[in-house]
Amino acid sequence: MNAIVLATDRLHAGYVGAYGNAWIETPSLDRLAWESVAFDACLIESPRLDDFCRACWQGRHPLAANRPADAFPTLPAILSEAGVTTALLTDEPAVADHPLARAFDSIVRLDEPEFAVIADDVDDTHLATCFARLIEWLENAPQPYFAWCHWKAMGARWDAPREFRSRYAEADDPDPPDSAEVPCRMLDEDYDPDELLGVVQAYAGQVSLFDVCLGALLEFLDESRQNRATLLTLLSARGFPLGEHRRIGPCDDALHGELTHVPWLMRFPDGLGQSVRSPALVQPADLPPTLLDWWGIHALPPLAPASSLMPLAREDLESIRDRLALIGRDNAWALRTPAWYLRHADKPELFVKPDDRWEVNDVADRCHEVVELLEQVYSGYAVFLRSGNLEKPPPLDEVLLSGLE
Repeated sequence: MNAIVLATDRLHAGYVGAYGNAWIETPSLDRLAWESVAFDACLIESPRLDDFCRACWQGRHPLAANRPADAFPTLPAILSEAGVTTALLTDEPAVADHPLARAFDSIVRLDEPEFAVIADDVDDTHLATCFARLIEWLENAPQPYFAWCHWKAMGARWDAPREFRSRYAEADDPDPPDSAEVPCRMLDEDYDPDELLGVVQAYAGQVSLFDVCLGALLEFLDESRQNRATLLTLLSARGFPLGEHRRIGPCDDALHGELTHVPWLMRFPDGLGQSVRSPALVQPADLPPTLLDWWGIHALPPLAPASSLMPLAREDLESIRDRLALIGRDNAWALRTPAWYLRHADKPELFVKPDDRWEVNDVADRCHEVVELLEQVYSGYAVFLRSGNLEKPPPLDEVLLSGLE
């Protein structure tokens, strides 16, 4: 029983076919989604990579009490003790140098190109180099293995060949930008739509490049017959704003859906959960208990609020929780329930879920009671998480579960 995790940074859920995109060509992502459990409501706990690593490797929420890194066991350490070969492959120094990364049996570092230039060929792109290194590792890896791949991906170089971005430009559109640099800026209130259009076309081209690279990995697994014993997970560490709230890139990591709502696909080797779509509220901290549950290893102590998602994959349950808490920069925070999303930075902003997917219509001024209820729930939930209490938090008011009539 092997497992591969593709932790793909800055992949916007809205640009993946399984999450509603119909104009970007992604046959490999479409195939993976069809063969997988798709979690439709995965929200990251925090946009900080340090928090993402602790969530994914220890099942810890960033609001939990601060304790030394060795106070909790890690997923790679538990698997290594169980006889599983573990490896971390990454082009992100912050991940390779993370204190918890030492638990992997080996760390494979990939250097990012010194200069950001558009490649002439797919094989010359940085993403292709990353996937080729993974396939090389898989060819020689003793089984069972656990490969964690954290690629900067859409947050590194947009170096897909020009044809990849040009295919998304109409005949009367301006030429897409001729740069591989990843944009990061706030748009003016009266910004030129053509400025955003070129960025979107370039991003779409990079997503198509990722799809081609993913296809090479799927083909390798098919030909080597490792599919029969290998669980493949695709999870994005963070999304990428593309003008939804006048932000392009990670300029301030505001806790809007384009950043916090990420794709999560899990393809099980025995076909479990194929084509299942789960609307349950899930988070990256659920990954360690899920993988250990699948492996049949019960060495991770219960950690609130992380839970195994295997009951969702088996369709034994429809939901495992009724709230998710997120923390951001400068004391910003957010709370998601089945019916609402409250974003709290300089002022509270309230959005109806799941209808208002990308938080277009702020209804905070019209729903003061809901805002107050959610603020109280967040305060209590933050205390609950910091306490390490393993009991379930108090149930939510019905209006927070079902919304207003």
